[in-house]
Amino acid sequence: MAAKKLYDSFSKSLLEEVQRWGSMKQTGVSLRYMLEFGSRFTDRNLILAAQFLHKELPIRIARRAIELQSLPYGLSQKPAILKVRDWYLDSFRDLRSFPDIKDKNDEQDFTKMINLIKVRHNNVVPTMALGVQQLKKDLDPKLDCKDLDDIHQFLDRFYMSRIGIRMLIGQHVAMHDPNPPPDRIGYIHAKMSPVEVARNASEDARSVCLREYGSAPEVNVYGDPDFTFPYVPNHLHLMVFELVKNSLRAVEERFMDSDKIAPPIRIIVADGLEDVTIKVSDEGGGIPRSGLPRIFTYLYSTAKNPLDEQADLGTADVATMAGYGFGLPISRLYARYFGGDLQIISMEGYEEDNSESFIAGTDAYLHLSRLGDSQEPLP
Repeated sequence: MAAKKLYDSFSKSLLEEVQRWGSMKQTGVSLRYMLEFGSRFTDRNLILAAQFLHKELPIRIARRAIELQSLPYGLSQKPAILKVRDWYLDSFRDLRSFPDIKDKNDEQDFTKMINLIKVRHNNVVPTMALGVQQLKKDLDPKLDCKDLDDIHQFLDRFYMSRIGIRMLIGQHVAMHDPNPPPDRIGYIHAKMSPVEVARNASEDARSVCLREYGSAPEVNVYGDPDFTFPYVPNHLHLMVFELVKNSLRAVEERFMDSDKIAPPIRIIVADGLEDVTIKVSDEGGGIPRSGLPRIFTYLYSTAKNPLDEQADLGTADVATMAGYGFGLPISRLYARYFGGDLQIISMEGYEEDNSESFIAGTDAYLHLSRLGDSQEPLP
């Protein structure tokens, strides 16, 4: 009820403006262009970038606000979804009320404002996840996830758009760093080591596993640490963290009552002609074949939902081991955003004889596009 009243506080003229801007065509920007544009760092370029964002961001945000209003199965009326909708309307109003950007002072004020918008939307993922959980409680339990394809398609569009919005804002804000790390152009690392990022993400995932289970399998990373290519380290960290987290959970739960030492997770980084591929392998017993089609849906998780206990919609811990059901599909979107992909291959089972054990498990293949060569506009 409170969320509906908040929506009523938005003026009719603002809501009409949202409809008008949401019907406009958004403009894609290639990562190669971001690299080239960002490498020519001048006040004039920052002003031009801010002027572009001043027109582009309202279009993208308005589209999402409109879509949040007309979701099937009553999803639009769930309290968590209403909260997210109002965040988008607030951000649209902030952008449209900001005056035209004419000089450096305007650009700096605009940058502060869009950074606040980015912070406002930090908890969109767990809050949307809670909205989906609220929907699941009202649905027929016999309804299969695949029967809710329109929900999945909406969430794919929504999260892909969110990645794009945060990339545009984050790139612009990061360009103001007075002491950027070497080879960094905003969010983009021109010489990123995937082996180094994989190691850091693995350690973070192990820390979460240790916190929740009291122990954690080892993670071995194989690959050339000197190999680098242009990419966004934050995106790769998120994807590898999610994959390793899932593998750690599978192995830990498989061996927690066993006298045997849990086998390590293996990460292999391979530099291919077209893609950089990261393979994450575990011996956690695998995923049942019936479950494989559902692992990339937003309404499926093998664990208890950690959001059920949350009193505040915006305080959920996104580093829990499992339960949201959003980690894999969102990781695949991050990969696809830059022209890559994520594939999961699994073998279920466990066999043992007197001399040797054969433990099945899961292999995740994360394909990363070589961004420096890409001229395709990003979504």
